[in-house]
Parts: sequence; structure tokens; C-alpha cells
Amino acid sequence: MSNLLERLRRRGWRMTAQRRVVAEVLDGEHIHLTADEVLARATARLPEISRATVYNTLGELVSLGEVIEVSGVGRAKRYDPNAHRDHQHLVCAGCGTVRDVHPEGDLLEGLPAAERFGFTVTGVEITYRGLCPVCGAEEAVESATE
Repeated sequence: MSNLLERLRRRGWRMTAQRRVVAEVLDGEHIHLTADEVLARATARLPEISRATVYNTLGELVSLGEVIEVSGVGRAKRYDPNAHRDHQHLVCAGCGTVRDVHPEGDLLEGLPAAERFGFTVTGVEITYRGLCPVCGAEEAVESATE
């Protein structure tokens, strides 16, 4: 679980009704919603919330380091509340589903010193791509009927 609400309370983040709803929508495990998905879910809980408030709140949560902005291939950015545990992402090339994954070992070991070009590397972002079980099954059915 991301414990986003708990982290924001500890920070003393001013918790308006609108901010609370956005945080509640984002809180959870394997949550990777687009801004429009956050807006739709927030509006279902609090009909008077505005698009600008949702977008501004997402921007602030990213600036605070409490939410990670995840870019997909040709898709809208997604927002990940699992900002305080190192992880990578597994993305379905079919439907865009994003899952958090936790590879073992030191990911920097895969980058030889000669390939660092003098950079002091401070982080690694890896995105694994493939097909989720649903999209994989659909592709298998389509291949079988061709």
C-alpha cells in the first residue's frame, strides 16, 4: 500500500476536501492513473471538484516527491503514489496497464563504468514492456484465427 494519505498528514500538508479526494483516489497499491482518470474518480466522490484543482494537486504532489509521474509509450502520463519504495514498472503494450515490480540486485551494476561517460549516476528507471495476460490471450486468439 502506498500510504499516501498518512505521508501527507505527517508532512502537515493542508488537507482541503478537494486535496483529500485526489489523495484518496491515488492511495493504494499498483495505482497508476492518468490525470483524467483521477478527475473522473474524484468527481464521482466530490462532484464540485474542478479539472484545474485536480491537475494542480497532481502537480503539487509530484513537486513534493509524494507521487511519481510515469510516462508511457505514446500514452498519457500516469501518477504513481508508491514514491518512497524503489521499484520499476511493467507496462502492457496492449492496454497500457502498469504494475510496480521490484527487481533484485543493484540495477546500476548493469551499466558498466565505460558506459557512464563520467556521469555520477544517482538513479535508475527501467520499464519492462510486454503483454498482460488479457492482451496476450487476445493476441493468441487473433493469431490462431488468421
